[in-house]
Order: sequence, then structure tokens, then C-alpha cells
Amino acid sequence: MTVRGRGSEAVRLGTAVAPPADARHEAIEVLTILYRGPLASCNYDCAYCPFAKRRDPPALLRADRAALSRFVDWVEENRIPMRILFTPWGEGLTRRWYRDAIVRMSHLPHLDRVAIQTNLAARVGWLAAADRTRVALWTTFHPTQISMERFLARCGELSDSGVRYSVGVVGLPAQLADARALRAALPKDVYVWINAADGHTYSPAEEREWTAIDPLFGHSVRPHISLGRPCFAGEDAISVRGDGTVRRCHFIDEPIGNLYDGSWRAGLKPRTCVNATCDCHIGYVHLKPLGLRDVFAGGLIERIPAAFP
Repeated sequence: MTVRGRGSEAVRLGTAVAPPADARHEAIEVLTILYRGPLASCNYDCAYCPFAKRRDPPALLRADRAALSRFVDWVEENRIPMRILFTPWGEGLTRRWYRDAIVRMSHLPHLDRVAIQTNLAARVGWLAAADRTRVALWTTFHPTQISMERFLARCGELSDSGVRYSVGVVGLPAQLADARALRAALPKDVYVWINAADGHTYSPAEEREWTAIDPLFGHSVRPHISLGRPCFAGEDAISVRGDGTVRRCHFIDEPIGNLYDGSWRAGLKPRTCVNATCDCHIGYVHLKPLGLRDVFAGGLIERIPAAFP
């Protein structure tokens, strides 16, 4: 997605104003940031997740809280047009500092949107303090961890509050019936996405069944060839770790700078992917040949296609 009308601010890439002659920076109308701190604990124990029921020691939780506070301070001070997606390994919204950070960031006028991936286990009343035109949730339903009724009740609260959200399910055969029931129960203007299960090969009949729930399942069902293909990652989308290390995306370890010393600015440039394939939505949505930024225009970081309100 490209947000128009705020490009004049795009040269502000740090506490100092970058020279207008820097065409790379002027071309960035909105910077997309995926943030992932040290947090890796989760209250769920899904069989397909390596972080199930993991408990972080107090020292790591303190480090995660401090890292997030530093990041939010940086976002507040650097008035770059941005959209920010929190992609914690674990569940962030059970931690107050993530809820507080999202509320605070939602009131920043230079943020297009702030969103987080969540299992929706935490109560959602805290969103009343947020600017609900700028906050969104990327939620996942885990049928083995929460009842359909309870999850739908939380979704109903989000709908009543006006917060944008998407809902997803991992495409395991055992979860097909639940996914169908979820799609039938949710309002038609809520997008239900399906992630292909790791290690599972889908027959044509299975693919049709899942596509009946998520019309865009075809983008998830098999990895995308990405080697040598142009990608927005590292150009106007970056991945930030808790210590400020900036990478082009979560799936390429090579740093391109650090957020807090300003070195990341020089690392922004058009790039091609160095991985053979890309099989995660937060990665392949930025592959230029796929054109998915147009498909998800207006809902890029919360995974809501433009066809949905």
C-alpha cells in the first residue's frame, strides 16, 4: 500500500532532517516496520508452535520491556510516516507494556497504523484508550486452546468498538470444520485468512476446501520462488530487533544498520531476495512481482485485503 499526501515528511529519517537530494529517502512515503523484541513466551501450547507454553525468565521480560520502551520513544521522536506491526515470537498482549505501547503509538499523528499479531487471549477493553482509527489486530484462532464461543465474543467486542481486525486459522485438516464454523459466524466484512500448515502438502481437493474459506489461500499454500526477485524489504520495509538491529526482513539475518545510531538510513535501497523461497505472509507480501501490496491496500500490516471494509 502507498499512502499519498505525506511524502513531504518522508525525508525525515532520524532526529535530523535528511538532505532533500537523497532520492532514495524522498521516495519513501511510508516506512513499514516489523518489530520483534526478546519476548518469546506464550500462554498457549499449540502442538505446531515451538514457543508453546514457554516461560520467559524475569530478566528477559525486563529486557523486553526496556527494549520496547526505547523503540516507542524512537517512533515518537522520529516523525517519519510509518506503519508498525509487532510480530512477537510469543503473545504480547498478555503483557501490559505492549498494550500501553500500542495505545501511546496510536495517538501519534505520523503513524498510519499500529498493529500486532495476537491470539486474542487477553481482554480487549484497553483499546478504548487508543485511537481506534490507527490501531488494528491480526488475530489467530487456535481451536485447541480456546472455545469458539469465547473467541467469537472477543471478536464481537472488537467489531462493536470499531477496531479493524483479521482472523486466521492454521490450515490443519483437523481444524477445517472449526475454520468453516468461524467463517460462518463472523461478520462478512471480517477477513478470515488461512495459513498453510508447515510440512503439509495439500491435494487439489483440500486446496479448494480451504480456498472456499479464504479466497487468497493460494498465496499461502505453496512457497513463492523469491531468489533474485525484487522486494520492498530493505527499501521501504524493515525488520527491527529489540537491540535496534535493522534487517531487511525477518528471514534474512544480514543487518543493514541500527535504528538508534542512524546507520539504517544508508542501508535503504531497492533489493532482490537472496533466499530461494518465501513462505510466510509477512515476507512474501512485499515481493514486488506478486502485487500483493495492491491486494492488501489499506490493510497491509493487519492482513486485511482492500476488498474488505
